[in-house]
This record gives sequence, C-alpha cells and structure tokens, in this order.
Amino acid sequence: MSDEVQKSAGRRFLPLLPLLVFLGLAGLFLSQLMSGRDISEVPSVLIGHVAPNTELPPLEGSGLAGLKSQDFIGKVTLVNVFASWCAPCREEHPLLVELAKDERFVLAGMNYKDKGENAVKFLAELGNPYKAIGVDENGRTGIDWGVYGVPETFVVGKDGKIAYKHVGPLTPDSVRTKLMPEVEKALAAQASS
Repeated sequence: MSDEVQKSAGRRFLPLLPLLVFLGLAGLFLSQLMSGRDISEVPSVLIGHVAPNTELPPLEGSGLAGLKSQDFIGKVTLVNVFASWCAPCREEHPLLVELAKDERFVLAGMNYKDKGENAVKFLAELGNPYKAIGVDENGRTGIDWGVYGVPETFVVGKDGKIAYKHVGPLTPDSVRTKLMPEVEKALAAQASS
C-alpha cells in the first residue's frame, strides 16, 4: 500500500512542477534585475589578450588603409565596429568625430556586414573620423573579436592587447566615465613602458 501512496503523492505533485519551475526562473530574473548591475556591460574573454589576427581590406572609396593587427602595436587604438544600416551607430557618430580630434590615439573602424557604397555614403554624410577602415563583409572577423552587434568599441593597448570593450552606442556619459578612463590607462601604460 505504501507504493500506491507514493505514486499518488507523485501524481499530485506533477501538475505543480511547471508552476515551481516558472517561479524559480521568475525569481532568478528578478534578482538579476534588482542587482543594480549594468546589463549593457557584457564581459569579454578577450580583455587582457592580444587582439585577434585581423587582416581586413580597406573600404573602397574611403581613401584609407584597411585594418591590420600589426598596426595596433606601439600605439593605443580604438576600434569601432559600425555599419551604415545601424541606427545607434548614427547616434554615436558625432562622439566619434570628437574623439578623433584627440591625437594621442588612433581611431579605426571595422565596417561590419555592410555594403561598401552604403558605408561610403554614411561617412560622407556624417563625417569620417577614422584613420583606417577595414571591411568585414561576412562578419567573420567580428566573430573572432567577440562582437555581439553594432556598434561596439574596443580599446587596444600599444602591446596589441584588448584593454576594454564597450557594447552598444557610446554616449557622452559612457565616453567620460568609462571609455576615456580606459584610454587614459592604456596611454599611461604606453608612457611607462
């Protein structure tokens, strides 16, 4: 008779199982939302590691060189991943134009899954802040860099290692409180070595 009682209790518990799973997941999501953690900051396993091998051809019509790994060595480089079809890229672009005025570092672009003629029109309309632009037509190099989507911006130190990654569009606040402090650290490391 005890086997029947156990089977009966198990059958009564079974309908409650989906509700318990749902409540557990809801609690997990709520704890993440209430944690105060900035969900826009996506950790990158590449921080502190040499930037992936990059050999991207130049954007035709830009008059600039492509993007190559060896160009990162010896200087601080900001690599901005952008596309003409990306609305947030358009929003952050004026900040990139301002950042390009700082001659202590190089601002390079990685044109991601875009048509060359559209990228050239985008830059002609908004201004071209980049000193080099590599075309990642199929997105393969973006995958190597751990790109989740556009825009993203990386700080690469003079040693060729990725020091910082910003996911999403830059804002005046993120430039002031996050990006530039990381650039300053990379520049200080450059000066001391």
